[in-house]
Amino acid sequence: MSNIPETGRTPRITIRLVILQMIVLSLLLTLGGRLWYLQIRNGQEYTQQAASNNVQEVVTPAVRGSILDDKGVPLADNETRLVVSASRTDLLKQKDDGKAVLTRLADVLGMSAQDVRNKVRLCDSKTPKPCWNGSPYQSIPITDKATTQQALQIMERREDFPGITAEPTAVRRYASPGGANAAQVLGYLSPVTDDEIAAAAKKGQSLLRSDSVGRSGLEKTYDSELRGKAGVTRYNVDNLGRVIGKAGETKAQAGSTLITSIDAKVQAVAEKELAQAIKDARKTWDKVTNSYYKADSGAVVVMDVHTGQVVAMASEPTYDNNAWVGGISAKDYKQLTTKSSNYPLLNRAIQGQSAPGSTFKVISTSAAVNAGYSIDGHYACPSSMTIGGRLFKNFEGESAGAITLEHALEISCDTVFYGLSYDQWLKDGGMKPKKHTNDWFYKTAKQFGLGSTTGIDLPGEVTGRIPDRQWKQAYYDANKTYWCEVAKSNKKDYASQIARENCTDGYVMRAGDSVNYAIGQGDTLVTPIQMARVYSAIANGGTLYQPSIGKAIVSADGKTVTKIQPQVSGKAPDTKKTLKYINQALAGVVTSGTAAWRFGGWPQDKITLHAKTGTAEVAGKQTTSWFTTYSKDYAVIMTISQGGTGSGGSGPAVRKIYEAMYGVQKDGSIDNKKALLPHPATTLPKINGDGTVKAPKAQNAQKASYDMPFLPAGSGGTVQLAALTPDRSEKYLFGRRYWS
Repeated sequence: MSNIPETGRTPRITIRLVILQMIVLSLLLTLGGRLWYLQIRNGQEYTQQAASNNVQEVVTPAVRGSILDDKGVPLADNETRLVVSASRTDLLKQKDDGKAVLTRLADVLGMSAQDVRNKVRLCDSKTPKPCWNGSPYQSIPITDKATTQQALQIMERREDFPGITAEPTAVRRYASPGGANAAQVLGYLSPVTDDEIAAAAKKGQSLLRSDSVGRSGLEKTYDSELRGKAGVTRYNVDNLGRVIGKAGETKAQAGSTLITSIDAKVQAVAEKELAQAIKDARKTWDKVTNSYYKADSGAVVVMDVHTGQVVAMASEPTYDNNAWVGGISAKDYKQLTTKSSNYPLLNRAIQGQSAPGSTFKVISTSAAVNAGYSIDGHYACPSSMTIGGRLFKNFEGESAGAITLEHALEISCDTVFYGLSYDQWLKDGGMKPKKHTNDWFYKTAKQFGLGSTTGIDLPGEVTGRIPDRQWKQAYYDANKTYWCEVAKSNKKDYASQIARENCTDGYVMRAGDSVNYAIGQGDTLVTPIQMARVYSAIANGGTLYQPSIGKAIVSADGKTVTKIQPQVSGKAPDTKKTLKYINQALAGVVTSGTAAWRFGGWPQDKITLHAKTGTAEVAGKQTTSWFTTYSKDYAVIMTISQGGTGSGGSGPAVRKIYEAMYGVQKDGSIDNKKALLPHPATTLPKINGDGTVKAPKAQNAQKASYDMPFLPAGSGGTVQLAALTPDRSEKYLFGRRYWS
């Protein structure tokens, strides 16, 4: 028996009951408060959210704005095609994840089942192209080349193709008017990713899963202006998904039109002549290597010297950016990204870096004058010089005695510039540099903008390199460990000897570094666009412009025209006297110097050309051809990697570009009617009241080469019937008008 009195149990039971009652009461109060909050305090908000569950949104993509040349000719526009797409979400709801559907679809489209399945798989670091790098909830295009018959087969047998659609859709078209490809300038599009949507939201910008965005070129730089704004239609649906009414609509807003400084006709000529120059170089024998020149790549830039606006820009090898429209195939992607293709996606006009060779001597001439050497003085041009125990020769071993700087530029005498640079190196302290060195040759190059990007309105531009003392130190710090490891070996080959020297004093500016630099060799790297700006500045009196391609942005309705004005980015470090002197010397290059053999019969008295040839030597490769020129209107710069000498490899092509622009005939006469662009375009093409831009009649007369009607920017999706050829007949497909 318990020793606890019976009367002691009652208070404990009572306390427990009171606690239990308090807990129950608090739970009831909490539940009641929550119900009040949901039904009364925020009742209206949750009612609206519940109602929105019965609203479905249909996105109407915006018509992307066109990219036009300086006369209004479309370089990139839109056309309507029958696009077959697959909903990955719907396919995954099927037992076999849609494999049977995709196999049937492949049979209809005449594609392999594997290719179709590859199109709908999602991209990641381990998945090769083709794959889908857009949102998994967005319809994935399988092909944009479907025929009317194929589309009807799919849509009439909906039960066999769940999740598959076939409908007319506006897609990008890169027109290549007159053969003007301009692939690297224009760029290409691909679907937006979830990460990009999230990033845009953080910036207060709007991207939809249906959007495509620019990945390179002008398509990327001006993406926000060109893209427009997609439309959204909201429908009320019942619990079975049937539409019972429209909840609202936001109409799509077409993208703006970009007018560029590119002239399609000049662009076509520049591309043609660059490609031909490369072909010709490959048929030319290189006596040094006892083989034909490889001529593996090249670039050309045509620039308006008074504004910095690019009239033409070409890069080889090139590609067809239409390959990206509707999703790129595995075969095409491999061709664009493998080493054997030599990477045609690269724009070598702004991303191709190489030693400039003797074209750099205009910089060295300016540097010498700024350093105090007489512009009217005479300087020794021996066949060779011994500096720092090493023999430095003229390119072809010629000797010209004591000559002026002007004559040194005309005949491209290396040893004149070796001597000037070596003398300056000694004045700066040689191997024991002064605390504050003048470094005139390096300073002047940077004042001309070399070693930095030009700021052109294209993505991916590289800086080039001016190997001054700061660069030498940074390069030494980065490579010291490697050099010293190599130095420990007993190898006596040239590379090991250099590594041994660099291990101990690789940060020191040696005499050999300075003299090589003065003639555009050694570690110096420049891009064609940089040299176009340098020579344009010499031509226009010393103004360094920021190169540009965009000329104006026209809103879809045509009411707002925003001009993109030329921007001055600096001044050449030369007096008017020095510039006049260099101008005179470079004109002499054409009449009696290293380029004279390529310009016999040129009407120099009517169209004065100035030029500088360059043949850059590259360790382990054949020489790089450089040809830098300008007239009173344009600078034309061409370079060909492993393409031979400057005038030999690039000279004929550059001459033909000038002939086309100015209408120069074979006999030296000038036919203004045949001149493509005798003067830079200073006005914009005519803009119609509906926002479209009037293109030249000659271009409009060309027949359409596509299967569906043209959708101009600003049309809001309206089909322009006038673009159809006479034999097209109007029909209807799935409740929509189409043409066959």
